[in-house]
Amino acid sequence: MVVLPILWTVSLAFQSVRLLNIRQTSLIGDYSVDNFVNVVTSDGFVEALLITLVYSVGGTALAIAVGLAAALALRRPFRGRGVVRAVLLLPYVAPVVACAFVWTTLLNPQYGLVNDWGAGLLGWDEPIAFLSSRSNDLSLLGLTVPVPTALLTVIAFEAWRSFPFAFLFLTARMEAIPDTLEEAAMLDGAGAVQRFRNIVLPQLAPTIAVLTVLRFIWTFNNFDDIWLLTGGGAGTQVVSVRVFSYLTARGDIGAAAAQALVLALILAVLVVGYLKLFGRTEEQT
Repeated sequence: MVVLPILWTVSLAFQSVRLLNIRQTSLIGDYSVDNFVNVVTSDGFVEALLITLVYSVGGTALAIAVGLAAALALRRPFRGRGVVRAVLLLPYVAPVVACAFVWTTLLNPQYGLVNDWGAGLLGWDEPIAFLSSRSNDLSLLGLTVPVPTALLTVIAFEAWRSFPFAFLFLTARMEAIPDTLEEAAMLDGAGAVQRFRNIVLPQLAPTIAVLTVLRFIWTFNNFDDIWLLTGGGAGTQVVSVRVFSYLTARGDIGAAAAQALVLALILAVLVVGYLKLFGRTEEQT
């Protein structure tokens, strides 16, 4: 179930395989590195890789930040806390197709609620095509700064979809922190910010590290969110969407497999580097 598909993918990556000759392809064939050379040197690969990195880092960091903020806000008991916690889980458990449809409708430049509020409350001169505009100019302190609208939108969607996962992990870890630690700090005159920085955050550091690795891996390989929202257009073509395009639009199975292996290798290098860096930090602590 695991080993054979991986071996088959590796075999396809080193062969010239298309949909027309897939039935004649076997594990042992004419191997070469042409697929890897063509993929790495093809137009748009480096750009897709950079977009994937920005999307993964931005989505992971924002999801963990929002999850941490939600966990801190709901840490103390109050009436209805269980209901609020349950509602916060809806983005994570709801079908991604339904979530993408709701976001597409809300962000529609013609009848979307977001543009209607923007024009009425914020004074937007014209509607913003959040999912189809590669960039929009933003005036800031007299300077005009191009903003990658579609890319930031899909990053926000990814963070909104996945922050409940971080919220669950961080909430569970906060429940295990002894109250006596913060009570002693309060007696010593420590404020809320000092207690969070010196007591709560060090306790959450290992959990945040695990969340960072898991969310980065999943976001780096994410496909369905971007495909449903933008189809990979407007500067949001990540490598996973590019692999799908090679497989379906071009029918080039060998190139798609090679690109998938390159993606896996880059992801492995990044994750191993992060783990080594975090491990050193923990040892010094």
